[in-house]
Amino acid sequence: MKAQEIHGMTDDELATKLAELKDELFNLHFRHATGQLENPNVISGTKKDIARIKTEIRARELKANV
Repeated sequence: MKAQEIHGMTDDELATKLAELKDELFNLHFRHATGQLENPNVISGTKKDIARIKTEIRARELKANV
């Protein structure tokens, strides 16, 4: 997911996407532990997407408080 896509999302969409990515990350960890995950690099990409969304949410919070 690119930063441009995240900037264009609403607050509700960001919260929904964050919950989806957290669920996906849990499933990826589970699949990795059981040996069913073919590409473990997907885990780091998902973590980065979560971080991007959290950063955008925090930036909006700070902007609203100014």
